[in-house]
Amino acid sequence: MIRNALTPCLLLLCLCGCHGDQNAMPEETPVAETRSAAPAPPADSAPVGPISSHGDVVADVTSPQAQGEGSLDFDVPAGWQSQPPSSNMRVAQAAIPGPGGSGEFAVFYFGPGGGGPVEANIDRWVGQMEAAEKPTPETFEANGYKVTWIDVQGNLKASSMGMSPSPAQANARLFGAVVEGPGGPWFFKATGPDATMAPAREAFVAMLKSVRGK
Repeated sequence: MIRNALTPCLLLLCLCGCHGDQNAMPEETPVAETRSAAPAPPADSAPVGPISSHGDVVADVTSPQAQGEGSLDFDVPAGWQSQPPSSNMRVAQAAIPGPGGSGEFAVFYFGPGGGGPVEANIDRWVGQMEAAEKPTPETFEANGYKVTWIDVQGNLKASSMGMSPSPAQANARLFGAVVEGPGGPWFFKATGPDATMAPAREAFVAMLKSVRGK
């Protein structure tokens, strides 16, 4: 396992000129990765966290405005491959290799209290999938943090939002989690072909159970 640290810094969010409630997030974030319009936060600045890693999993994001609050450590599964974040609204990104093709993992952080309610994020993640039935979120405590997560199987809907359009994907799977604790919440999300994500499920949950304060 690889030790990964999240600590917030100041990052400008360019949201196509949209403005709205600070608790509603842009399309690239966990809340707004939906297929319906949602209000966006002010396009000024929101704190996100630099990530330091020991290994090849997550790229380092640094800023001279970094603050000491809201830090989080967690262990990233071995074999997940680091990528530069594809937008300035992501603080970490990695590819998940597997037999069905590559999956994608990303972490989002928008400062203490940012990112919208847990239930809204869960509902919108579920809404991104065409699933036979709506799964029930699971909740557990990990080292003083509350983790709420969802596992959705089905067809991933196409999206024209975000940094680039993404096509629909049949036989897909989505893992999404909200980690609540001092300085949080943090948002963890992984998507990809079910053949790849099913074997990664246990590793994803183990990563969530490893979250801890610095």
